[in-house]
Parts: sequence; structure tokens; C-alpha cells
Amino acid sequence: MSDTEQSQSTHRRPGPAHETPPGILITRVRGYNLFNTVFFGGRRRRLDTALAAESGASRGDHVLDIGCGPGRFAGALAERVGPTGQVEGVDASGPMIDYASAHAGRTGNCTFHLGTAQSLSLPDASFDVVTSTFVMHHIPEDQREVALGHMFRVLRPGGRLLIADMHPLDRLRAGAVRALARVATHRPGHGHGHGHGADGETPPDPFAAVDVRRYIDSLHRIGFTGVEFRPVKPSTGCLVAVRPDGLRRSS
Repeated sequence: MSDTEQSQSTHRRPGPAHETPPGILITRVRGYNLFNTVFFGGRRRRLDTALAAESGASRGDHVLDIGCGPGRFAGALAERVGPTGQVEGVDASGPMIDYASAHAGRTGNCTFHLGTAQSLSLPDASFDVVTSTFVMHHIPEDQREVALGHMFRVLRPGGRLLIADMHPLDRLRAGAVRALARVATHRPGHGHGHGHGADGETPPDPFAAVDVRRYIDSLHRIGFTGVEFRPVKPSTGCLVAVRPDGLRRSS
């Protein structure tokens, strides 16, 4: 891919400027890839394949992957939807979008652009499947239900949602996750590597929010049906849900 092509893919259909803080940004691609290799014991590709199957994506589907990172999971989805399908990846991190765009040539049916889960500028009812893996705990807590609402909005009636994150996270593994995450993470407005807010206080621990079952009630409020929790090896829990036919229920 040429520099021009990469730039066009990277900035295709960008979202609006962040009206709200994007949350925790993963900006160090090499550190993030190291984190995944260590945490999942070299089994991340197997996990991506399993999660792509759980998403229900099938040939010809149009899929949105929110918080796509370096595009690894988008590639697994692209293999499932085949050449007649399309996968779009959205991420708030420019370095991740650059990396994903530069490595998107293998399947040919992936595009990537900047955006956040809580301010998606994508058309209503435009995707058959929406996925968001290992992302929700990066979003500011007061914006998580907003993000879920956007996922509902962009799904077509009958469309399917997959949310996944680490599970279970015992004390020892949680400590390892926090240590490894510092290699890859930047908190906007907090500088690099200090772990403190502007007021000198330690910011809330995002890894306290990795259990996706905490979003079951929100999904029901928004209007999703068929909400189901499923453990997936290695070390992952996922929620699947469906946008029903008909109008969204009021909150």
C-alpha cells in the first residue's frame, strides 16, 4: 500500500472532533502486540477465530469493529464475510489506524478510520454485525451506555452485537494486566507513564470494568434482545445480543 493509499484509508470517513474525552488510548502498537502475546499465551489468533464465530458474521455481511486496534480481529472477521462482505474498523488511536491500514492488504475487504465508540458518525441501520472486543473498559464510565446506544443505532434490524473482554480476571492476572498495559497505554491529558491525573490523584482503575456482564442491564434498556453471556477460551467473556425488528424502545 502506498503512502497516499494508506492516508486515504486511515482518514476515510473520519468521525467528528472528540466532543467527549476518548478514554484510554492505546498508542504504542508494539507494546500492545506484546501485551496480547503475553496475556493470551500466544493464542490470540485462536481467540480471534472463536470470537468471530460467536459474532455470527457470515458471508456477505457488512461488519463494524469498534476499537479495532491494529486490525487483527477485523482480519478474522473479513475471512468470515468473504469477498462479498465488508469489514470497517474504527479506533480513536491514530497509530493503530495507521498500522491496521498498512496491514489490511491480505483480505482486501477491510477499511479503517478514526472515531470513538461514543460519537460514531456512521449511518443508522447500516451494519449486519457490530463487534467491540477488549474496548469497553477504555471508554469513560459515563459514556459507556452512550457507546452501546450507538452500536444499537448503526445495527440493522435483526443485526447482531458482540462485546468481549477479559474473564475471569483474578488478582494475580489483574496485576500482570495492569503492568503490561502501561507499556502500550496513554491516558489523554495525563501524560505518559505517570499514572496520575492533573490533580495528582490516581485515576480510576479501568480494569475494574472488564466483566462484560455489567452491561447486560444497559443492553436491555437500550432495546437489545437475546442478550447472552458466554465464556470463551482463553480468558475471555463475551456478550451477544440482537437488535430486534421494529422501533427502539424508549428508555
